[in-house]
Amino acid sequence: MPGRDTGRRLGATDIGQGLGERATLVQFSSAFCRPCRATRRVLAEVAAMVPGVAHVEIDAEDHLELVRELRVLKTPTVLVLDARGHVVRRAAGQPRKADVIAALGEAV
Repeated sequence: MPGRDTGRRLGATDIGQGLGERATLVQFSSAFCRPCRATRRVLAEVAAMVPGVAHVEIDAEDHLELVRELRVLKTPTVLVLDARGHVVRRAAGQPRKADVIAALGEAV
């Protein structure tokens, strides 16, 4: 997962549910986005494999203010949050499982 982004901290009120104990994978999706479905599967698999990691999917169309604030330009966009909600990595497009696991290494 290529991009680093350490400026913004997100909390439960921002993403609609609690953060993972160790890290949170936040996925911005849209209804018409075919790669979003595959991304959902990859992130859910990783979250199930790694204790303390949560996966949250956010409908970009329903959260336009947050999308604009975080400069989400396409779906899927994935943010990796550390335990305190700081954005430590971000990537646009469908990620590979190995890249997600590597990005989690920076968050936990």
